[in-house]
Amino acid sequence: MRAIELFAGAGGLGMGVSRAGFATAAVIERDRYCCDTIRENQLRGMEPLRAWPLIEEDVRSFDFRPFEGQIALVSGGPPCQPFSLGGKHRGHQDDRDMFPEAVRAVREIRPRAFLFENVKGLTRAGFASYFEYIRLQLTYPEMDRHPGEEWPDHLARLERRHTHGGYLDLHYRLVTRVLNAADYGVPQRRERVFLVGFRSDLDVEWAFPEPTHCRAALLWDQFRSGDYWVRHSLPRHDRPPKFIEARVRKWVEKPALPPWRTVRDAIADLPDPEQNPLAAANYPNHRFQAGARSYPGHTGSPLDEPAKTLKAGAHGVPGGENMLLGPDGSVRYLTVRESARLQLFPDEFIFHGSWTETMRQLGNAVPVGLAELLARHIRQHLE
Repeated sequence: MRAIELFAGAGGLGMGVSRAGFATAAVIERDRYCCDTIRENQLRGMEPLRAWPLIEEDVRSFDFRPFEGQIALVSGGPPCQPFSLGGKHRGHQDDRDMFPEAVRAVREIRPRAFLFENVKGLTRAGFASYFEYIRLQLTYPEMDRHPGEEWPDHLARLERRHTHGGYLDLHYRLVTRVLNAADYGVPQRRERVFLVGFRSDLDVEWAFPEPTHCRAALLWDQFRSGDYWVRHSLPRHDRPPKFIEARVRKWVEKPALPPWRTVRDAIADLPDPEQNPLAAANYPNHRFQAGARSYPGHTGSPLDEPAKTLKAGAHGVPGGENMLLGPDGSVRYLTVRESARLQLFPDEFIFHGSWTETMRQLGNAVPVGLAELLARHIRQHLE
């Protein structure tokens, strides 16, 4: 089965799709730093990127028609700044809104399925009408917008088609859900909305996979059994206060799912880049970045919880989301390598560019493991 990746960024979603067994027919990304990252890893023979047909081009100028009928899955993360809680909230008025191009790709390629990801902010009440507009466009991609037609008028036409019940030749059955990456083994509280559609003629029944990890199990391991601290060889005097023990004390049975993964779970074996820079130099992109400071609303990610959501930021790196909060209250910036661990990139994966640029790439990425899980689940149903 072949796949095309749009808005590839540093390749997190694309890597997951490839690992799920899809053969990549094209990877499209316009940002030169992201393309340099992918190319550098291709030159190093990094799998599964090595054989990717990388196309450094603005998706708005790309012709998808030569791929018509040849692609099983179209995936991508259309730029999310128009809908991000940390952005300017301009939505459809923002020229970075690339959902129209995602719809065009589906219309021209006619894939068997698609997988798109965006920020949770897209589901806010203020964007409710536009989110429904996106959903209906992906459901009926052949109903293109007329020249000069405003999007509310186009939405009304789509609504009439949807309620009429008569389907066009190309029609997708679409489901959407906000997923927390921590519930799927990612050491990060990262909530994103995923849009998955299957071509109606396939008659596929599909639902999002159930969570594989849970917070209750982490609380049990930390404050009921103590297994978490034993696993990390932490003596009692180095453990945080059992501030939540009273609530957990009533539990008599350990939750069935594995625990959420924490920042410590992800980076405990990495040397401290500030205290031991020589050892840290043995790991690519693992260098100390000075200047971190804590202020209200930006207090860093506690070591023994899943990290806060890594963010790209509209003007550089937002400090609080990309800082590590130590048990002693100290803060420092996460290194690129530590952040890559939180996004489940392999240690052999090299990021190209400055610290700010590489952190932007990571803040925009889809966790590789979550992407693989979803893509594998889609492939199983296509088969």
